[in-house]
Amino acid sequence: MTLEWEQVIVHSADPVALGRWWAEALGWVVVYSSDDEFEIRPEPDRLPGLDFVRLDEPKKAKSRLHLDFRPDDRDAEVARLVAHGAQRVDIGQGDQSWVVLADPEGNEFCVLGPRSQ
Repeated sequence: MTLEWEQVIVHSADPVALGRWWAEALGWVVVYSSDDEFEIRPEPDRLPGLDFVRLDEPKKAKSRLHLDFRPDDRDAEVARLVAHGAQRVDIGQGDQSWVVLADPEGNEFCVLGPRSQ
């Protein structure tokens, strides 16, 4: 048996707006869009993608699943994402080599520091 990772589903109050925010933040392409669903991928035929699906229920607590990103320059990428509308959040991480941010709907994600040599 084989499994192919297709996508990560992100529940959203406004899937089009949040999906567009992530597409711009990641430099990904839109592969599907409707009022209730918005799917993006790194390239049209490259998986996995992110699929934003309408859920009218508000986010109530810390996300149980979040994405981690490792850029070449953590501080520059954090500054770019904050300028793009992300917010720094404290989820009790303390002083770490990563920075926790949240997208416009409050979904947490981490921007990691450099890999240890």
